[in-house]
Amino acid sequence: MEADRPTVVIIGGGFSGTMLAAELARKGLASTLIEGRGRAGEGTAFSTDEKAHLLNVPAGRMGAWADQPGHFASEVAREGYEPHEFVPRKRYGEYLRKILNDAAASGQVRIVQQDAVAAERAGDGWEVRLADGSRVAGHALALAQGNQAPQALPYARGIDEKFFVNDPWSEEGRAAIVRAAATGGDVLLIGTGLTMVDMVLTLDEVRLRGRMTAVSRRGQAPRAHADHGSAPVTQEEVPHGSLRKAWRWLLNRGAAVGWRAAVDSLRPHSQALWQSWSASEQRRFMRHARPWWDVHRHRIAPEVGGRIKRLVQIGRLEIVAGQVTDMWVKGNKLDVSIKRRGKKAADDHGFALAINCTGPLGAISQSKDSLLRSLFEAGLARPDALDIGLEVDGHSRVLGAGKAWALGPLTKGRYWEITAVPDIRGQVAAVADDIAKEMGHAVQS
Repeated sequence: MEADRPTVVIIGGGFSGTMLAAELARKGLASTLIEGRGRAGEGTAFSTDEKAHLLNVPAGRMGAWADQPGHFASEVAREGYEPHEFVPRKRYGEYLRKILNDAAASGQVRIVQQDAVAAERAGDGWEVRLADGSRVAGHALALAQGNQAPQALPYARGIDEKFFVNDPWSEEGRAAIVRAAATGGDVLLIGTGLTMVDMVLTLDEVRLRGRMTAVSRRGQAPRAHADHGSAPVTQEEVPHGSLRKAWRWLLNRGAAVGWRAAVDSLRPHSQALWQSWSASEQRRFMRHARPWWDVHRHRIAPEVGGRIKRLVQIGRLEIVAGQVTDMWVKGNKLDVSIKRRGKKAADDHGFALAINCTGPLGAISQSKDSLLRSLFEAGLARPDALDIGLEVDGHSRVLGAGKAWALGPLTKGRYWEITAVPDIRGQVAAVADDIAKEMGHAVQS
């Protein structure tokens, strides 16, 4: 790429960063994609080697290009997959890497395998400092780091990492899980959402001989996809501006057409619905309704749901409503106090390992991402009102930064439903258009 060509510096090589680079390449706009974990083109979500880890969305809806939603299905059709089937996430990672490699081969994308540790304004553009001390300059900046690693649980502070895995997607976490499986001991999963499902599958694949216990306050686990009729609604039919009215509408709609059809009918309207609520109502949703919404909205493949059900039935997995109150190491074993819902006292249990499955970091202000920290400290970015992402405008521009955009989970505060491929690909295409306009390029039709 020519040094004087306008360049976008993209931080993060997962779906958002990969597809932004590819969309920009389509427009003849150069980019430098910085990804320091060796996962360029797949990110955390699609870097798994486990064949048991399936996509949570059918192949027919997983096209990476906003204007070609069936693109992925056509790619895997020659391998025997039907559009309604759930393909291994590993295969989707291969699909994304091919898209990125093709974009790089065009000469429009440069991939830098380094950690980005800071970013600052440099004249009319940006300069990003890398872990090795080198710098990358660009005319615009795009933040696509994805979900942040979970915050350490207070009762786990000081617990050796061989007994407690805080980030199950790290290389260290994976190694600890394999070691624990070899001991034959039991494993505790803290949290019962999608991360728990993945960890159960991983532990089963590495032939854990012990039992698994998954615990969360409500003991709610993700539901499985199933065939259901379509019951679309217009935006005008859904009550906006009131969480209480929207929730009552959803319950009544579910009773009439089935909960799957009712929840899916909100998909096209979820962002407008979210933005119609006040900050206090959004917080209320997150406190009280989010656990119910997550397990019904973010469903798992039927095959995965059946496997989880079988593990429960044969006694290898128990899903508990309750909370962990304390943990400590005694001898060569982890002891954990668990207070089950409805009981006054906690019971102590011994485990070979505990894994934090509570999901991504909930407070962006607590992020350990050094580049985000540098932006916060310089006043070039700030957390949104809910502290779950960055404050961005309606074009996903980072407020206070200038010529900087954020994508995917970093924009949850504005969009909420912005973690799955069908949601993010539209945002990526819109951001690519906005960057092209900002940098004086005609948007190609």
